[in-house]
Amino acid sequence: MGQVVVISTGGTIASRWQGSGFAADARGGDVLATAAVPEGISVRVVDLMSVNSARLTTRDQLALLRTVHEVLADPGVDGIVVTHGTDTLEESAFFLDLHHDDPRPVVFTGAQLPLEAEGGDGPRNLHDALLAAGSAELRGHGVLVAFDGRIHAARGTIKVQTLAADAFADPSGSPVADVKDGRVLVHGRPERPAALPLPAAGEDLPRVDMVMHHCDADPLLFNAAVAAGAQGIVLVATGAGNATPEVVAAVEAAVARGVLVALTTRVPAGPVAEIYTQGGAVDLAAAGAVLTGTLRAGQARIAVLGAALTAAGTDARTDALRRLVGTPAAA
Repeated sequence: MGQVVVISTGGTIASRWQGSGFAADARGGDVLATAAVPEGISVRVVDLMSVNSARLTTRDQLALLRTVHEVLADPGVDGIVVTHGTDTLEESAFFLDLHHDDPRPVVFTGAQLPLEAEGGDGPRNLHDALLAAGSAELRGHGVLVAFDGRIHAARGTIKVQTLAADAFADPSGSPVADVKDGRVLVHGRPERPAALPLPAAGEDLPRVDMVMHHCDADPLLFNAAVAAGAQGIVLVATGAGNATPEVVAAVEAAVARGVLVALTTRVPAGPVAEIYTQGGAVDLAAAGAVLTGTLRAGQARIAVLGAALTAAGTDARTDALRRLVGTPAAA
């Protein structure tokens, strides 16, 4: 019998009515009791925290990362399921994936409907996550997201629906597996860079901010992030990664001060690319911004955070960020 450990962190899947709205307050055992456990799998629950995921911090994500590594130190464990709020699930899953160097699956899941909702999606999602975590076919696939009958790679997968059951997808890719008739049907294996080492405990955590470009945008908020002590900034640009000459100048000044700048786009799908000048990605890349491929804002920020946590010095952090996002080194 395979053993799967469920790490409970809260979210809608663990939420009950509080009188004016829902909030996470259920323990992992209560959540597990709603789901059918797949045949041949035994489950142990670890109650790590119970919060709405919009409240999560980097320290919480580090606690989750270290808990996963502690659980996987037991060779008798076949996989892990993390129950998590959907608001920031894409960030936590990608954060763990960047540091995951074990073939055993770590599968995130959650729900769009609260714990006691009639016809809620949590029980099915949890069942599918347990099935995926115990699946030998998904060994070596890294951290995964199980939702609405599909299994997604953590990298690139974001929340695409605020309320609908099919909440997660990779807008620029495809699921790695489906769950049908109690079986996991694997379609492919995601490409992943070499895992980062675990960040050292007790160190100060870097500030990493996000700034979005729009019509009439100027560098004010970008510069405010630099002034606030940001060690990294994600510029959420328009189109394939475009802004203005004024923003380019701000990026160049920030990079000269040792700030990591990552370039993504507010467009749902497709890569950022060096096509346009006069403030476009051609100029932003020349100013030192690192293009993040198809990673969107939340996961681009996690890549910057991972580089800042595990590398020292501007050049080493920039090289680490380029490796994490798959961007070639600058010429």
